[in-house]
Amino acid sequence: MKLTFSLQVPVFLFSFIAAIVTGLVLIPILRKLKAGQTVRDDGPASHLSKTGIPTIGGLIFLLPMFFLCIILAFKYPLIIVLMLVTAAFGAVGFIDDYIKVKRKSKDGLRPKQKFLALLVISVLFAFYVVFLTNIGSEMIVPFLGAGKPVHVSPFLYIPFIVFVLLSMTNGVNLTDGLDGLAASVTLIFTVFIAIVALSNAEWEYIRIFASILAGGLLGFLLFNMYPAKVFMGDTGSIALGGAITAFAILMQIPWIVAIAGIIYVVETLSVMIQVISYKTRRKRVFRMAPLHHHFELAGWSEKKVVAVFSIITLIFCIIGYFTIGII
Repeated sequence: MKLTFSLQVPVFLFSFIAAIVTGLVLIPILRKLKAGQTVRDDGPASHLSKTGIPTIGGLIFLLPMFFLCIILAFKYPLIIVLMLVTAAFGAVGFIDDYIKVKRKSKDGLRPKQKFLALLVISVLFAFYVVFLTNIGSEMIVPFLGAGKPVHVSPFLYIPFIVFVLLSMTNGVNLTDGLDGLAASVTLIFTVFIAIVALSNAEWEYIRIFASILAGGLLGFLLFNMYPAKVFMGDTGSIALGGAITAFAILMQIPWIVAIAGIIYVVETLSVMIQVISYKTRRKRVFRMAPLHHHFELAGWSEKKVVAVFSIITLIFCIIGYFTIGII
């Protein structure tokens, strides 16, 4: 197999530099607008000091992404689909963040409003994939290879796509609870996607988009690593959840998010287990959920949690690479 890196490296570097410039310009503006984070009072007490740190920082990597995608759309028309999906999910997050900032409250959109908005976007994307692309309702099964996709009934596949999108947007959102955590884990995931996408010429637009997103995330991390100067907010985390899931669905490997995105999965499961356990037994399984808070209260520093979770993500990306069976 001939590996063609195409524009991956140039767009990665441009996005990285553009994110740094955007951050240097945007963060002072967010401070002037007093777009500060309102920390939840049911979280770790150590996080109360983060109150007031600018949020909506997801724009730092999203704005360069929009700019590059518009330029590259002439060469890769399908990249607009990924841009629109990411933007749509990010818009829901932005509205949620805006309401929180305006009200100076930890609560933004009502849960039902947020769920309905994400559901509509997920359903529209699912219908697009199944009925308007040559992907249809087929997906690659582990170890069988890309040449043997399995057909799934559209009536089953569409709800499945919707479920995965809703789960991953929530999973990335829950993971965004420590300085640099969601950005670090997602950076590794996007690099993994860019590498996997090298195996198929039809996925060139995906690896270009993944490279853009990875560069932007690396630039964002310069401001978001501990101690964070800015948070991505729901604007960034929900957009990232939509983007990484769209990658997997368009590559016909939706299940890969449960392997390479193992951190998102365990973070979500930790919350579900905690809630179910407390409601049924009045006992907590974890010191605090999501899982990263459990380790914080166990004495781990934020840096250690981020490092360990990033290493775990890297390991599972390697496992996912060989599991796909197409490389």
